[in-house]
Amino acid sequence: MARKSAPTPPPLAAGPAPEVVRVHAHRVACDGVGGALGHPRVYLDLGVDGTVDCPYCDRRFVLDEGHGDDAPGVYEVSDGH
Repeated sequence: MARKSAPTPPPLAAGPAPEVVRVHAHRVACDGVGGALGHPRVYLDLGVDGTVDCPYCDRRFVLDEGHGDDAPGVYEVSDGH
């Protein structure tokens, strides 16, 4: 008796591209869109390549010294601790 193999799951569909937020600071805080629809505020340091992704909402923060976006739920943090 031949054994049936498990069906192969369909390939994962590519989701929407993450939101890209341009920032001035090397350290940012993100709480999603804020309020009840957001997530806990996390503080993120931009890496040597000038980018970092939020582990909750997948927003990508990109260092842009000349321009910054005003996005809800994003807080630029001074380099001081």
